[in-house]
Amino acid sequence: MSAEAEHGEERVENKNKRFRKDKPWDTDDIDHWKIEKFTPEDNPHPFLEESSFATLFPKYREKYLREIWGHVTAALEKHGVACTLDLVEGSMSVRTTRKTFDPYIILRARDLIKLLSRSVPFVQAVKILQDDMACDVIKIGNIVRNKERFVKRRQRLIGPNGSTLKAIELLTGCYVLVQGNTVSAMGSYKSLKEIRRIVLDCMKNIHPIYHIKELMIKRELAKDPKLANESWDRFLPKFKKSNQKSKKPAPEPVKKVYTPFPPAPQPSKIDLQLESGEYFLKPHEKRRNEEAKRAKSQAEHAVRREQEREKLFQPPEEPLPGEEKKKPKRSEEEKAARKAEKAAKKAAKEAAAKEGKTASKESSKKRKRS
Repeated sequence: MSAEAEHGEERVENKNKRFRKDKPWDTDDIDHWKIEKFTPEDNPHPFLEESSFATLFPKYREKYLREIWGHVTAALEKHGVACTLDLVEGSMSVRTTRKTFDPYIILRARDLIKLLSRSVPFVQAVKILQDDMACDVIKIGNIVRNKERFVKRRQRLIGPNGSTLKAIELLTGCYVLVQGNTVSAMGSYKSLKEIRRIVLDCMKNIHPIYHIKELMIKRELAKDPKLANESWDRFLPKFKKSNQKSKKPAPEPVKKVYTPFPPAPQPSKIDLQLESGEYFLKPHEKRRNEEAKRAKSQAEHAVRREQEREKLFQPPEEPLPGEEKKKPKRSEEEKAARKAEKAAKKAAKEAAAKEGKTASKESSKKRKRS
């Protein structure tokens, strides 16, 4: 008998775990996150259907692709994948063959030709065929409408001499290439998620330096085993926009009252003449009215000209006796200027007098000699 039966106690069994059994093959020394290598022995039979992918490439990549296409073919043949380069249509295509054993390799081959079309060098792009490597092509062309603003923000992602992009690559351990309207990235899935967030925030006017600081702090916090199971929010900086004026709410548009009737038409010239009775006048009467209007306007103009002429002959206003205004005191600058002017006149008079005396002496000497 068991110990529980001896003591008269019944064993309470959890209903949720009553069908669970111990798994002798699932031990603690097994790494569940390890990616096992897929070998031809895992899938000895060929596929029943052929899978293929194709992508277009720009004209400027044609020369480079023609040079390295032999290396691309050799790299894909190791995995049993065939590839073709069509220079007429400007496309690359990959397809499975009878020798293909890995069902996922066709997707990695598709990513390879996609990266090659986005100006990633072959030495870097061929790493996508490895099991521990992933890629992400981020489209940024349609996020910012203004062309100049888009170019500035894209350059901000690269940084001066590529320093910002280099810092992002070092902190995330990924390869990043900014080309045209896309950003190509290669690395682990966790790092690609960070890079996508940095790129999209940069195009939304959030500088990458903020994310770089955050990544540096996270890397230092990861070294401390005490903080492994704690939240890092208290250590991470919180950046807020400052000196940003709040937009005033737009005035609500005034709703126009709907009326089923159209607006009244404007009266024509003939309608106005009919209303005033001018339409029924005889030609000589119309002529007489026009002459009267012209004479009236000429008389008004003559009166205005006469008034303007009289303004020239109006005497200026003079103060009454006993109400004469005192002369305003001169400022120190005016006094100094007047003193300098008097001194200059005095010096000029003295110089002229001296010249006159010398001239008279010379003339007297000449007379004596003569």
